[in-house]
Amino acid sequence: MTRPAEGYSLIVFDWDGTLMDSTPTIIAAIQAACRDLGLPAPPDEAAAWVIGLSLQDALLAAVPTLQQSQVPDFVARYRFHYLTRDPQLKLFDGAEQVLASLAERGARLAVATGKSRAGLDRALKATGIGHYFDTTRCADETFSKPHPAMLLEIMRELDVDPAGAVMVGDTSHDLHMARNAGIHGVGVTYGAHAREELASCGPQALVGSVRELDAWLSGRVAALAR
Repeated sequence: MTRPAEGYSLIVFDWDGTLMDSTPTIIAAIQAACRDLGLPAPPDEAAAWVIGLSLQDALLAAVPTLQQSQVPDFVARYRFHYLTRDPQLKLFDGAEQVLASLAERGARLAVATGKSRAGLDRALKATGIGHYFDTTRCADETFSKPHPAMLLEIMRELDVDPAGAVMVGDTSHDLHMARNAGIHGVGVTYGAHAREELASCGPQALVGSVRELDAWLSGRVAALAR
């Protein structure tokens, strides 16, 4: 995969752990739901690993003792604990400025997330940044990560060639999805997965902060008329 000389024309962002500082909240909600149902709660690392997957896939992976018959109750308890913390969630410092800068330069922006449509719409409304994105895809609308469907659908909708697209995310699920879709991936190490795991996915770059992400993208974005 080689980047065209004029730069990336499409930047696709993961949401949780990449734009929004929500990793600790998701971990706490999974663990609290386990306690409500009398199930062994996963350690932080195991709960963090499933972030980015669709909710049902994530819960079954994080809580291997969860029975299929318990899934509805578990989902309800997870959502209760998550939503009680939801109003306090914030974007990472500088995240909106990165989006504004990219949009000003003419880049097309999108979101590919393991959140539900209802969850992403709620987050976009609360943060007020929905207008930066040309399109978004959620796990309850198509295949979950690391299947490439979300990225392929976004590129098809926006008529962007894979060579001109890059996926930015904080998990190996994001980077595997990028590779499966034939596009570049950039891993951010301030989210859910450890730097070593991200590095094993062969990303184009690893960045340790929103400021580093801004610097890396700033010289690699094609200036296009919107």
